[in-house]
Amino acid sequence: MLDLYHGLWQGIPLTEADFIISADEKRIVALSVAQRQAAAAGHIGRYDYEYERHGTVMYLAALDIRKGEIIGRTHDTTGIDPFMELVSDVMTRAPYQQAQRVFWIVDNGSAHHPSTFHDRLTGVYPNAIAVHLPKHASWLNQIEIYFSILQRKVLKPTDFSDVADLKWKLESFEAIYNETAKPFNWKFTDSDLKQRFEHIDKTLYGLKK
Repeated sequence: MLDLYHGLWQGIPLTEADFIISADEKRIVALSVAQRQAAAAGHIGRYDYEYERHGTVMYLAALDIRKGEIIGRTHDTTGIDPFMELVSDVMTRAPYQQAQRVFWIVDNGSAHHPSTFHDRLTGVYPNAIAVHLPKHASWLNQIEIYFSILQRKVLKPTDFSDVADLKWKLESFEAIYNETAKPFNWKFTDSDLKQRFEHIDKTLYGLKK
């Protein structure tokens, strides 16, 4: 799977007609907190410990890892249908609609489970290929890097007047991000992953002994 990040599929180089999408969903709670002191030069902002909940937003996002651009959407719930709407958002636009292959890197969540997602995806979009991460390895999905940036730039401190405010800020940040988007400099390889697993196995085996 990690070979895709380095431009290979089953040992064969990808072409310019191939695209790689890294996708997942993020659950975000819209909270508002009282600010006790505004941020200023030399002083961080201070916020009260009490907060008010306004609801939850599911943010579904797809990262084109070769261009670095994000295609996202917000939804009230998660599940198969919302995720397939994200898939449709990507696959019905250029250049993905006419691409030779579009690889979808996803984890093993219920919205894109290995037992069902492949057939569901290719049944609608024959040029799409589902590629699942190893179990408990969501951190290998590059979309998580974008979610981390989003967390730092938009979601902290958590202060949204309502769900509509949260959705607007997510969409606005996505638009701004795409203006200067570029691919992540990914260096972790399949060999690195195998070495890490071997180290874990040896450590666990040593502990059991």
